[in-house]
Amino acid sequence: MPRHDKRNYDQPRPIEIEVGFQRNAEGSVLYRAGKTVVLCTASLDSDVPKWMAEKQTGWLTAEYQMHPRANPKRREKREGRDGRLGGRTQEIQRLIGRSLRAAVDLKALGPRTITLDCDVLEADGGTRTASITAGFIATAMALYKQGLARVLRDQVAAISIGLVRNEVCVDLDYIEDSGAQVDMNVVATAGQRLIEVQGTSEGEAIERAQFEALLDAALGTMDHLCTKQREALEAADMSLAPLLQSKTD
Repeated sequence: MPRHDKRNYDQPRPIEIEVGFQRNAEGSVLYRAGKTVVLCTASLDSDVPKWMAEKQTGWLTAEYQMHPRANPKRREKREGRDGRLGGRTQEIQRLIGRSLRAAVDLKALGPRTITLDCDVLEADGGTRTASITAGFIATAMALYKQGLARVLRDQVAAISIGLVRNEVCVDLDYIEDSGAQVDMNVVATAGQRLIEVQGTSEGEAIERAQFEALLDAALGTMDHLCTKQREALEAADMSLAPLLQSKTD
């Protein structure tokens, strides 16, 4: 059966990227993947958490929140008003931070902290993967503006993948994700080196060959996602090509 939105099984949702959307932050991007919309900002501070003070290295951390009307059906209570974040939100924040630390040479960054704020304005599946892909753009922008582009190690992007009606589908929206037999999130570099794989089978185990087919399909989107990142940065006169080429020479 065809996908409900007529996409091919290996086709990501349309991506729209607006850099510099939030003018106060060192780096910012409004990122649309289909009907999912995420605002990511990167702030750069000249200090590190106290527990890192003696390590002579920098740090990157992330915060993630759903806007109360990210849900199309009703307003949700703003999370954290009681001083606590839900387990899902904390787990996503850690995922975003881990993923994007792989993009930065923290030792070369020195005693500085990059803080990513990822705010989901509209949610239609794939919010964490959109936050990672957009978060790299915001991080690169912040480093460029501070003359620190040299500390970038590689591009990092992420995509959701799933087994839907026994078909391997990339970039699941909410309808597909809610009914998937298997759903996964894959984080990787432009060169398809893996950073993290999260996956769950719903109700029935899958064969290793199915898992590998899912992984291959996810990695097959990395060139597309990273091209979109580079195009967005180039539109803001921040080219990654010379920098990343020097890392491979």
